[in-house]
This record gives sequence, structure tokens and C-alpha cells, in this order.
Amino acid sequence: MLGRVLWMLITQNNTEFDLKAITINANGWNDAGHAVNYLYDILFMMDRDDVPVGVGGEGGILPNGTILPNVGGYLPIIDQGVSTAGGCRYRQEVPPGQDGRLDVNTNYGIRKALLPQGERKYVPLQQPTAQQVMKDAISAGPITVFLMGAHTNLATFLMSNPRLKNNIKHIYAMGGAIRSTCSENATSSEAGLCGDIGNLYSQDSNPYSEYNIFVDPFAAYTVLHSGIPITLIPLDATRTVPVDEKFFSAFEQKQETYEAHYSFQSLKMIRDTWPNKEFHKEFCMWDFFMVGVALSQMQSLERDEGENKFSKMEWRNISVITSNRPYGISDGSNPLIDGRSIPKFNVQKKGVHSGHVQLGNQDPFCLVKGRKGKCQDGYTKEVNGPEAVSVLVATEAKANRDVDSILAKEFYKSFLDVINRPKRIGQLNTRAGFPLYQRVLQKPDFGKELMGKPVVFDMDMSAGDFLALLYLLKLPVELINLKGILVSANGWATAATIEVVYDILHMMGRDDIPVGLGNVFAVGQSHSEFPSLGDCRYSSSIPQGSGGSLDSDTLYGFARDLPRSPRRYRPETTDYPGLGQPTALDVWKSIVKSLHPGSKITLLTNGPLTNLAQIILSENTDSVVQVNVVYVVICLLCSKGCIYCWGHIPHDNEKGNLFTVPSNEYAEFNMFLDPLAARAVLDSKLNITLIPLRIQKQVSSFQNILVELQLTDKTPEAAFAQHLLSRLWELKQNHHRYLHMDTFLGEILGAVILAGGHPLLNQTFEFMPLKVVAEGDVSVIGQLLIDENQTKMVKILCSINPEAYYEQFANN
Repeated sequence: MLGRVLWMLITQNNTEFDLKAITINANGWNDAGHAVNYLYDILFMMDRDDVPVGVGGEGGILPNGTILPNVGGYLPIIDQGVSTAGGCRYRQEVPPGQDGRLDVNTNYGIRKALLPQGERKYVPLQQPTAQQVMKDAISAGPITVFLMGAHTNLATFLMSNPRLKNNIKHIYAMGGAIRSTCSENATSSEAGLCGDIGNLYSQDSNPYSEYNIFVDPFAAYTVLHSGIPITLIPLDATRTVPVDEKFFSAFEQKQETYEAHYSFQSLKMIRDTWPNKEFHKEFCMWDFFMVGVALSQMQSLERDEGENKFSKMEWRNISVITSNRPYGISDGSNPLIDGRSIPKFNVQKKGVHSGHVQLGNQDPFCLVKGRKGKCQDGYTKEVNGPEAVSVLVATEAKANRDVDSILAKEFYKSFLDVINRPKRIGQLNTRAGFPLYQRVLQKPDFGKELMGKPVVFDMDMSAGDFLALLYLLKLPVELINLKGILVSANGWATAATIEVVYDILHMMGRDDIPVGLGNVFAVGQSHSEFPSLGDCRYSSSIPQGSGGSLDSDTLYGFARDLPRSPRRYRPETTDYPGLGQPTALDVWKSIVKSLHPGSKITLLTNGPLTNLAQIILSENTDSVVQVNVVYVVICLLCSKGCIYCWGHIPHDNEKGNLFTVPSNEYAEFNMFLDPLAARAVLDSKLNITLIPLRIQKQVSSFQNILVELQLTDKTPEAAFAQHLLSRLWELKQNHHRYLHMDTFLGEILGAVILAGGHPLLNQTFEFMPLKVVAEGDVSVIGQLLIDENQTKMVKILCSINPEAYYEQFANN
């Protein structure tokens, strides 16, 4: 939706509408790193590189409610702390994978295929923050604000800059579902048939709310009660402008500009991936209609007409529900009042913010057996009394004034006219944007070369993983035959970062290597009835901002320097069944089939063990069903296979590296991110070699590895590695968010040990009986313990020569 909405704004007459700035809420349907670069692509194509884009920020909110400068907007206001790591209380309702953020971040694969790329990109510590961009634009007011997502950024700004509130003339917001026709006693089955109910996936807990309001109800309340005039375009109205078949057909026939073509192709991809046959009834022009209504309203206010061309409008008295009755309770759900003598932000102890705050889509408080859920967090409810705010609300799209037109709504016609305006045509020439870009796949011809040890690399796309991948790809195929890559999407990067993996392979001429996308949830964390949704108990330990997924998703600003691969993320479509993004399990099974019975295979895993646990489970299942697979699988996994993975065995009270969970002193990130998977692997019959955190720390010297790289011949790969490592080191020295950068140096170690070759590596090993703490309190989850009752012994790396390691990495 992002592109089509922007094009509607950019193509307006500048004398009537002048786009001054864009800020990204990283708290909803996109992830910060992918979103900011996506916006830069669109603005470049539309020749609007002058528009500043703000995202993130490293500020926070102190326990006493003090808001530090540049709060990042990664978490809802009530859950904001001083870190960008945190839970997913409301964001649980946004799927992190397919049908959710993966599709939005890549625009269903269309973004990489069709958008040109400009010069602007995310760079760590240089990216303008959302709060600063907002402050610059509003300080120069008067100005109008459009809200098309969570209200976190604007609410935080208003709380921090109350004197600038008067510079905002008007707020137009898409969100909310005001008039629910469901009674509170409706059964669960009846709730699904209610007319104007909310649009959350798992409505059994909260059938009242709409996404943009639900992801931060307290922020929406703050904006609504700010005293600034507001026009709201809720689901009540946007549901009256579905993408019906006649409009879709008219759009298909009218693509006279590139932005129209891109918009239609995006819309077609959504239709082709829709989970049922009701796309033309269920998919609506939500944000687009909001822009149309807002622009019409702005013109009416300028001309003193009071009439909206596209929607019927009514004044309503509403408020946003932020907590559930009874008020004044303290049940551990409400960070504003629980354990506080003085409530945060000075809210009233028994006021509307003091009740139970929904904890997630499976919150027991919200679930009522046999009836619809009782939680109303984020409900834009009609109310009376002191909480009521008078808001102008769009209620229904107006019919087309041309009664002979096939387009039922006036807005349909306007949308097609605007998106096809010829005066500002987007830049289409992707080859001009990429002098070295070739659409051909780069596949090597190894001829009759004797191939080396079959290896599968399981990575979670952290910076160290990409360096390890480069190293593996530089090794002779007679030594290491990299057969496939499995990507963990519940670690240090989001699922859409798989496109960076494709670009690395393309740069190295290895488009023949298959890449499989793993699960986005740890074992046991997905919703039982809605597998695309789930909890983030473990993944919430990864910072979303600097030093975390913001940087990993963009490879610390270097991802856009890579040549773009023709391969990209592709969702499964109705037109091309079977050609969607392969899963990690698909790729594994394909590799197993390609090998001779009795072959050995080695798996190097640099992330949470989610993919490997799934493989173990599937092989046990297959052995019952497909006897012809049993022989190969047993030989690969049980007899002759080996795995190099990570962990931390407490030694002389050495600490782990789980710095975002202070109560857990001894766990290592990869074990913590999926403890049940780690237990499944350690309990299996696999031959495991563990590289503990203690050894990783011994070889985590930026100075030494960079010196060795300086001494080598400057291949493009060596130069790339040097640039990336130099940036990590510089960030570590200059900002406290990056103190953990040396962790990623240790991730290269597994690839070097796997390859061997240096006579002075001097590796020594010993065997230990290990178990992982997979259940219980978060303070102990993921810790590795020596358990003498265990019969399974794990091979542990005990020592290595760091100087030889640095030299080996640099030389290869």
C-alpha cells in the first residue's frame, strides 16, 4: 500500500498539497530497515529525494515517565523502556512472515523486481530519526498530519513537545472501527458475522479493534485527546470501497504511467496470494481512501464548502479504549500502574487507563468460552461524558455521480485519474540505476571437478553470518561443496532479509545454491489456530533498533551496495503454484534426495536451532511413511553427519551474551532464541561439535582481523569484509548500542574450523554431557549445563590459535 498512497500524494498540485516529511512507525506492518530503504526507492523514482524520511531513534522512556529525545517508536508507549528490545503485546496480531511483514517489507517480491534504486539508504547513526524529522517539519508549521499506521511517533512527539501542538492545523487518521453491530453477549460464531466489527486476525480475544489503533491504543488516545482537530476514516467507511472486480478490471486496462503499472502489479500480487476467493470483497482501499477523503476535506476547508467529494461525513463523540474494566486493579498487565505509588504519565489510579491491558492474542483475561472476546483495547468507541471527543468521521463512500460508469464509487474514478497523471512520471530505467545489474542468473560450471564435503549452512542473517557465508563461498569446491542455505527468521534479522542472501550469492556467481526460509517462530510459540501469528517470548530479546534487526536487515547499510540478484522472495500465487519461496525443510529434503545413499553431510548452524529441530521431527515422521528415505536419512543424521553449532557453558562464572535480558546471566543468544529446538537437537543422535562462547570471545579482536585483511590482496570480497568489519568496530567504539559487535566476529569461527587447512590452528576438543534449560523462568532459559546423567556426549572446542584463525580467514 505504501507506494500507491505515496504516489497519490506526490502527484498532487504542489500549491494545494506539499509533502514535507515522512516518518515511519516501526510498530506495525513493516520493519524499520526494510521500510526506510523502500521509501527511499519510491521517492527516488518520483524525483522527490528532497523529502526527509525519519525512522527509529535510540531514545527511550524512563520508569518515571520521562521521555528521552528521539524515542524510536519500536514499541507501544506503555511498554517503552530505554532499550529497543521488548515484547509484542499488541504486535502479536501482525504476522511476521507470509501474509504479514515479510510480504509488506518486500511488497510481495515486486519491490526488488520493479523499483529503481537511488543514492539514499539507511546508514547506522546517520539516519534521521522519526522524532527529529517530525520536529523539524512541525516547527516550521502550520502543518497537517496524515496518520496511516500506529500513532506512536506522533503521540510521543506531542507528549515531548506540547508547545508545538498549536502548529498542527489538522490530523487525518485512517483507523478504528466505531459502530460495532455485535452485542457483548454474541457467541464466537456470531461475532464473525457482525457487520462493522474490527479486523484483527484472532478476534476471539478482541473483536472490536482495528490494527492501526490496536498496535498502540494509549498513543491513539493521546492523539485523539490532544485538542487538535481530527478527521477519522475508520473501517466503517473503508469497507465500502472494496477492490471489486469492475474496478480491478478498469485498473488493469488503465496503466498509463509507471507508478500506475507498479501499483497494479502490487495489487495483482495481493489478489493472487489471497488465502480465499473473497479478495474482491475483503480487500479494501483502506489507506488510499483515507488520502482521497483527506485531500477532499482539505480543499473543502480552503474553499469553505464543507462537502467531501468521496465520503459521507458525520460528527461523532468517541474515545479510544486503552484498558478493560474493572479499573484500578493491579494484576501485572498494566505497566502504567502496576507496582507504582505514582502512576506513569500521571494517569489516574482508578481512571480509564488503570484496568487490565491486553497481554496478547491468547490473553486468558480476554477469552470467554463460547462467546466473543471481552477485551476492547484499541476500540474507537462512541461515548458520552468527559471522555468524549467530537471527531469528524467518514461513514460511507459516495456513489459515482456518473450513473452510466462501471465504477460504483466516485473515489474509484478519482484514484485511476490521479495515479495515471502524466505530469510526474516515475523513473523506470532500472539498468541506469544499476550499472552492473544483470538479470541473468550466475551459475558456475564445475564440469568434472571432484566435489568436496557436502555442507548446508543454517544462518540467521546476522553480520557475522554474512561474513561466514562469504568465507564458505570463497573456499574451493573440492574442499567444501555448499549445497544449500537455510535461513532462520527468528534471530538477528527479519524474514525479508533473505533477499540480501540472494544478492550475496549473485555477487559470488552462485545463483545455483538454493535458499530455504525457516519458521518465524521458535518451537511452541506459534498460535494454535492461526499459525501465522505467535508469541515473541524469545525473539523479543533482539533489539529492533540500532545494533539489532534495523542494522541486520540492511547489513549495516551495505546491503544496497550489492549487485541485485534476479532471485528474490516470491510468495505462492494462484497463477504459479509451486513456485513460491521454498521453505528450509523443502531445501533440506531436496538436498537429501540429490545425494547418494550413505553420503555424509555437515550442517553448520550459526543461529537458533529451529530449522534443525524441524528437520529432526520431519525425518522421524518420514521414517514411518517413506521407507525409501529411511536409509539415507539415518546415514545423514544419525551415523555420519555432524553439526557445528553454538552455545555457552558457564566456566569460572563467565557470563553469557544475552545482554537484553539482565536476569539471565549465563545464556547464549542462539540457545535462548529457541530453547525447545536446542533441547531437541542435543537429545538427538546427531554428532555435534559445539563452539562455546568462551572460545568465540578469544578470537573477537577487530584490530587483529582487520590487520590481516589489510595484508591480503584486495579481492572484492576482502574489501567488502573489511568495510563491514571496520564499520562494526567503529560503531562499537562510538555508541553504547553497539557494544556487542564482537559477538559477530565469533560467528565466523565455525566456517574456519569446518574448512580447516591452516597447520597452526591447533584446535583441541573434549567431550561433555550437556543439557539445555528449555523451560521455566526467563532467567534460566537457554543455559547449557553439564549433566552427568546424560549419556549423550557433545564434542566441545576447547582452544584454538587466534592468530592462525585471523590469517586463515583473511587469506581465503
